[in-house]
Amino acid sequence: MKKYAFVLLSGAALSLASFAAPSLAGDRYGQRPPVVLSPDLSAPWVMQLGGQAAPRGGVVYRTQPKVVRTQRAQSRSLFASPRRSTPVALAAPRVKPKPAPRFDPKYMPQTVAYHGKDKPGTIIIDTSQRFLFLVQGNGQARRYGVGVGKQGHSWTGTERISRKAEWPDWRPPAEMIKRVREKEGRILPAHMKGGPDNPLGARALYLGSTLYRIHGTNQPWTIGGAVSSGCIRMRNEDVTDLYERVKIGAKVRVI
Repeated sequence: MKKYAFVLLSGAALSLASFAAPSLAGDRYGQRPPVVLSPDLSAPWVMQLGGQAAPRGGVVYRTQPKVVRTQRAQSRSLFASPRRSTPVALAAPRVKPKPAPRFDPKYMPQTVAYHGKDKPGTIIIDTSQRFLFLVQGNGQARRYGVGVGKQGHSWTGTERISRKAEWPDWRPPAEMIKRVREKEGRILPAHMKGGPDNPLGARALYLGSTLYRIHGTNQPWTIGGAVSSGCIRMRNEDVTDLYERVKIGAKVRVI
């Protein structure tokens, strides 16, 4: 009888244990962690998962691994590519442009009164006033603005037109090439073909056997100044007009 009572008590205890076990397990593990099974729990990949080494055939419970910032990750962030930003167009600074050189309108050609004794067709150049007069007769003269020789290169005298040329070539004398190189540091060409870029401009009226001439220019804003090496400089439009009005042999007075 006692034997059967022990058996009954043992069965009741086992039944109570079977009902109690789940509740105790549920109280202990509110959220059951994942179970990782491995034939070899000491393998390196198991250790990398944050688990603990266990005897062969055992069970390892592991929680979420902690994020550990290694020195390698930090160094990688230091050398990360910078974020590309959208380029912003910056307004260009306002720079006041320099005014372009202008031709003084007072040197425009015009007809003026003339009461001198020179015959019609004579050219008179007033270097102090920067004007060239072509005597026409009937008390009138055609007046043009000119550029004259700079200091040390001005001259006075009487010559005659010895030759006329359209779009003349330019052959600066050797003394001019040397002077410009020494004083200005520029190298003049020994010869320049006629054209719009040629300093002699569109027309040239040669004065006797001298190196001087009345000619055009590719720098019309210099008219009215003492700018040349002795030649009489005119705008291309003006020297072309004068070219058509005078003949070879015409008298030229420089005063």
